[in-house]
Amino acid sequence: MTSRSFDEYRAFFGLTDDDLGRRVLDCCAGASGFTAVLAQCGGQVVAVDPAYAGGPDALARAARDGTSGGQAIITDHHDRFTWRWYGSPERRAEMRAAAQRAFSADVVGRSGGYVAGALPALPFTDGAFDLALCSHLLFTWSDVLDQAWHEAALVELLRVAAEVRVFPLVVQGTGDDVPFLADLVAALRERGYAADTVPVGYEFQRGADRMLVVGHG
Repeated sequence: MTSRSFDEYRAFFGLTDDDLGRRVLDCCAGASGFTAVLAQCGGQVVAVDPAYAGGPDALARAARDGTSGGQAIITDHHDRFTWRWYGSPERRAEMRAAAQRAFSADVVGRSGGYVAGALPALPFTDGAFDLALCSHLLFTWSDVLDQAWHEAALVELLRVAAEVRVFPLVVQGTGDDVPFLADLVAALRERGYAADTVPVGYEFQRGADRMLVVGHG
C-alpha cells in the first residue's frame, strides 16, 4: 500500500490543470494521496485497487504500515536512484507521510471514491473516464506480469477511459528496460490505438523519465 503524493503524480504523468479538470481514474491506486487531494479541490476522480475490498479502517492501517515498504528496494539498489527531483531522502519521506495521512482520512470519510477492482477487468462502464493514470504497476512488475497481461490491461483501461498514461516504463528496483515494451506499443498501434512514449519532468530510478500515453486513434 504505497502512499505516493499528489505532486509526484503531477510529475509522473505531466499533468496540467486542464488534465486535472477531466474525469480521472487512478488505477491501481494503493494508498496514494492523489485522489484525496484532487477531490478536495473539486476534481472528478475515482481510485480503484483490489485492496479496497478490505474496508476503510483496514486500509488506513495498511497505509500506515506500508510507508516504509519501498525503502528496501531503494536500499538494495541504491546506485540505481537519483535524488535530484526530491532533493533529499528526508523530503521524499515527508511527502509520502503526508500522502498517507491524506489517503487515510479520505478513505474513511469519503469511501465512495475508492472502488475495489483489479486489472484486467475493471468494474466501470465503457467510457466512464477521460483519463486513466497507472502508476508503478504496468512495466514496473514486468518481471512477473507478461506481455499478454499488459496488453489486456491496457485494452481494458482504454475501454473505460479515452486516454491512458502509464509510469514508469522500467522494471522495479533494477531499472532495467522492459524487453517487450516496443512490441507492445506496436501491438497497440495495430489495434488502432495511438501509442507513444513521452518524456516527463521526473526521474527517481535512473532512466525512468518517460511515460506511455495511449489513446483512441
